[in-house]
This record gives sequence, C-alpha cells and structure tokens, in this order.
Amino acid sequence: MLAAAVAAAGVLTPAAAAAPMSRQACPEPAPGQARCLTTYTPRAVRAFADGPAGWGAADLASAYRLLDQAGPDTVVGISIAFDAPNLEADLAVYRAQYGLPPCTTANGCFRKVNQQGAAAPLPPGSFGWAIESTLDVSMVSAACPSCRIVVVEGNSPGFADLAETEDTAVRLGAKVVSNSYGAREGGAPLAYASHYQHPGVTVVASSGDSGFTAASYPAVLASTVAVGGTSLARDPDSPRGWAESAWQYGGSGCSAYIAKPRWQRDTHCGKRTVADVAAVADGLAVYNTDVGGWLPVSGTSASAPFVAGLYGRSGRAGTAQPADVYADAARFTDVTTGNNDPNGAGKKCGGDYLCVAGPGYDAPTGVGVPDGLSGF
Repeated sequence: MLAAAVAAAGVLTPAAAAAPMSRQACPEPAPGQARCLTTYTPRAVRAFADGPAGWGAADLASAYRLLDQAGPDTVVGISIAFDAPNLEADLAVYRAQYGLPPCTTANGCFRKVNQQGAAAPLPPGSFGWAIESTLDVSMVSAACPSCRIVVVEGNSPGFADLAETEDTAVRLGAKVVSNSYGAREGGAPLAYASHYQHPGVTVVASSGDSGFTAASYPAVLASTVAVGGTSLARDPDSPRGWAESAWQYGGSGCSAYIAKPRWQRDTHCGKRTVADVAAVADGLAVYNTDVGGWLPVSGTSASAPFVAGLYGRSGRAGTAQPADVYADAARFTDVTTGNNDPNGAGKKCGGDYLCVAGPGYDAPTGVGVPDGLSGF
C-alpha cells in the first residue's frame, strides 16, 4: 500500500528504481574492450518529482553504520574510459543534496585528467560512460566525504588504455583505485594484470552485472578486492533497521585461469572465486546533467567505488589487501538470502553457494557487506 501511495504521488521509490524499464548505459563493447557496469532509468519513462530517486548518501550511511565524523583525505583513484564533461558540476549537486562538503578543483579535492595524467586534452565524451563516472564519484563521496578524488579518463575502454589509467592514478597519489568495469576473463585482458598490482595500493573492482557466469576481469585478479552487489531494503523490525539480499544481476564466477589464493578456502571452485565482499548495487540516486537531473542507477559500478571509499575512510587504504577481507570476515554483515541467477532462482549453479547467498561465504556477496569500517 505504501509503495502504491508513493508511486501515485509521483515519487519513485528505490524498489521501483530497479524496474525492468532500466537500460544499459553503454553499448556492447568491441573485442578487446571492457564493459561499463551501469544501468539507468530514462527520464522519459519515469514519473516523479525532480528530487533524488533511489538510495542516497544518508541512506547508505545508515545502512552501513558510518559514523558522522571527519575522516582522512585519502586520495581515491577512479579508473574510467572517456570524458564526462559535467562531472565536477554534477558531483557538486550530489554532495550539496546530502550535506557533504564541497569537493572541487579549486579546493584541491577533485582532479580530472587524461590517461597520461594531464588536465588536457581530455578524451572524447561518452553518454554511458559519463553516467558511470557520475556514479563512481558519487559513491566514493557517500562512503568518504573527506577523501580526495582523482578521475583518470582513458581514451577508450580498451584493456591497454584502462591499464594506463590505473598506473596514472597510482602515480598521482591514489592509495586505493576503483575499477567499475569488467570483461570476461581470458588471455587478452589478463595480459594487463600487472597494472592492477601496485605496492602500497588497494585495488577494488566490480564483480559484474551478468549474474553467475565466467569470472570478470579485473575483479578476478588475486591482487584485487572483488565487490559483488546486493539489494537493500528498510526493515524496521530488525536491530539493524535494514535488510539486504544478493542482487539478482550481481556478478560471481569461478576463474578458469587464476590459481586459488591461499586466503580463499571455499571448496567448490578450484581456482579464484569472485566475489570477496559486497555492497548495494540496486537503485542508487545520482545527478547527471545529460539525462536532465536526478536518476536511479544500478550496477556493481556502485558497490565497487563505495567500498573503495570505505577503504579510503578507514585509513588503511594501501595496506589493506584481499586477504584481509577473509581474515576479518566476522566484522562484516553476512548476507544469507537471494541469488544471482535471474532466470532460475539458483538452478544455474545447482543451488550452490556459487550463485545462492547463504550463511558464511558465498560467491555473490563474498564474506558479507560493510558493518561500519571495522572490516576495512
């Protein structure tokens, strides 16, 4: 009844934000390129007021028990393809909406460069990748309002260009780098694996948006914290006040190439299993000028930069590595419901933990979702 009443009033709820009307932000990638992992709901098929639609920074702070206190000014790097011309202005609207301090070029918080690290010339713009960039910087801001952000824009989503953005972000001082794109693992992308391993840097990547399937690169790398996706809902009857389940499209998989890390001990995948941790990936509110303002977006492109921001806020960015997630598993909130087999409710993996959430480790949500900063 509440959802119906809200919809009748012209306001889109977070649950409605994930409706089937959503569409992929980016076109299908060409061979040798990564996919951007964002879906959005076009304004033409939405009917709500001009305010935020979906979960905002205040909701995430509540759901993940983020205390209202100043954090460090850790540099968080965003590896992305193409230019988002309105990125700084759009981020300003998001941060003002949720009472977050300004993050601008002028105050030294925000920096946008090309893949060589120069302020100009920037690569060509891309509508879909710009939405992804907007989501990235918004989620870092929600997780760590005090962090500085450096966005490194590649000339293309090609593996070589994205690898260079990674190196550049590190060279410019990033202690944690977020990668919210992915490609099916294989020889071509894995040739660039070394670019996602830097001493003194924590690397985070989205697990993918195709459900249980082949493992996604660069999330599958043993040097990378792979972040899966969840769906979030208010639950006033629980002590936490929130309920969370595996997002039906969140990526998971068993690598065909990467050896099993010694710190990962699940038994039904003989090699690297994706994911390690998870966070909300369904129905996030962001502001993007190209689509006319506020819009709801979904994708593990939200959960990876959010987790990257938490690493930045924890003060352990750079020293924290994937193995630490498993050593600190008890400090995360276990997700025990849902699956990421959109068409078969878990049949794709035979009801196994590789695509069905349950007590303890499971591939869609890893060891669980953030409980404050204790696990980071």
